[in-house]
Amino acid sequence: MAQQNILKTAAQRSDAIKSMIRVNQAGEYGAKRIYAGQLAVMGDRSPAARSIAHMAEQEERHLSAFDKMMAERGVRPTLLHPVWDVAGFALGAVTAAIGPEAAMACTVAVETEIDRHYAEQLEELGDSDPELSARVAEFQAEELEHKATALAEGAERAPAYPLMSAIIRLGCRTAIAVSKRI
Repeated sequence: MAQQNILKTAAQRSDAIKSMIRVNQAGEYGAKRIYAGQLAVMGDRSPAARSIAHMAEQEERHLSAFDKMMAERGVRPTLLHPVWDVAGFALGAVTAAIGPEAAMACTVAVETEIDRHYAEQLEELGDSDPELSARVAEFQAEELEHKATALAEGAERAPAYPLMSAIIRLGCRTAIAVSKRI
């Protein structure tokens, strides 16, 4: 009986780690699509576009790392990948169409939730998966840099900033919750 509990615990742990990798890959893909939508609207006309392009490059590196981890560990992607493709691009395009400050407000909202999400993962992981923990901690630091950049570039001056931030943060929390399972 004790052996079954240990195996069940190990299986549950494996499932939890696969879920973390799945949702992280989905989130990085969504971030890549948000920045693609913003750059499609803004082009290189705005000084904010340079910052967005830099953040997009980092998100691409994060995505590549999680793609590789998924392949190595046999983790299936979320079934909602096509939804995040369209939703991410649309969110980016809409916020950029409102203006550079709104695009930056989007970044602050998203990165606030990603920071919280990554902190929860690091706590849950403890020292059980050093490779995943190291990636999450590294990427969390870069996501916080994105948030700081966006704040410095006027995110809080966006029209209806508190409302926009609350809606985007709620969307992120929802996307995280469903991508863990579906």
